Amino acid sequence: MGLDPQAKFILEQMEEAGAPPMHEQTPEEARESTDFSPLAGEPEDVEKVENRTIPGPGGEIPVRIYTPEGQGPFPALVFYHGGGWVIGDLDTVDVPCRLLANQSNCVVISVDYRLAPEYKFPAAADDAYAVAKWTVENGASIQVDGERVAVGGDSAGGNLAAVVSLMARDSQEFSLAYQLLIYPVTNHSYETLSYQENADGYLLTKDSMEWFWNHYLRNKEDGKNPYASPFLADNLSGLPPALVVTAGFDPLRDEGEAYAKRLKEAGVPVEAKRYDGMIHGFFWMPGVLDQGKACIDQASAALMQAFEE
Repeated sequence: MGLDPQAKFILEQMEEAGAPPMHEQTPEEARESTDFSPLAGEPEDVEKVENRTIPGPGGEIPVRIYTPEGQGPFPALVFYHGGGWVIGDLDTVDVPCRLLANQSNCVVISVDYRLAPEYKFPAAADDAYAVAKWTVENGASIQVDGERVAVGGDSAGGNLAAVVSLMARDSQEFSLAYQLLIYPVTNHSYETLSYQENADGYLLTKDSMEWFWNHYLRNKEDGKNPYASPFLADNLSGLPPALVVTAGFDPLRDEGEAYAKRLKEAGVPVEAKRYDGMIHGFFWMPGVLDQGKACIDQASAALMQAFEE
């Protein structure tokens, strides 16, 4: 299976634009120069969209809450954006979150967690956990059924969703209904075949992943912590059911699939889906990639099914 023609066109356009590689920029430059929102398409109307804050371990955490039409209480998805824990914000995933809210008929709480290197590991994970816990415990205040709360995210956000699932199981403070892991980062390692095959030329590069990890972790030892590298957790049993999505032309492909395999071996119900011709980031691009839209459709259907069980 070759590179999808639509993805190939996007990569060609980006190459022509001639922006410096991510790993040659400062975090501030990278945040300013990276905007994928034009590739997301027009934002769909949602019944209610509200910006507010939720108390967190390092202060108030900004969130954006998308509430669909109809009578609550609704199930909820707490969603963490990608961007290597360094870039990305609520606007980055605005279109996908709107689509998820409407299509899965759930409240989506999009989380603006603290970014590295200003706030290194475990700040993002701690914020991610705090919002999931708040949603379960205080869901009624936003028309949410606290018994039906899922976590999800893409890339570094997928890492945070997997990590919050582990943290919730370990702490036993609350339980989650589902985890939606879109091309997640699961291991602080660059040794997989997909890292070799897709090191350069497909949007996310090996150099930029090293750049992201180096900004996020305080030291190498942090990379061995399961709350940074969930793949390294000794035991994955007792975690919520999962959908794990990977992309064929993505350095993170193999670690996502390896994590899905370990979840399955631990007795966790898992659906694993590889979008063969796709590149990292395609979930953000439903406006220009048919497969990006298809992935959001699949995620929405999986959430609806999980919330009914």
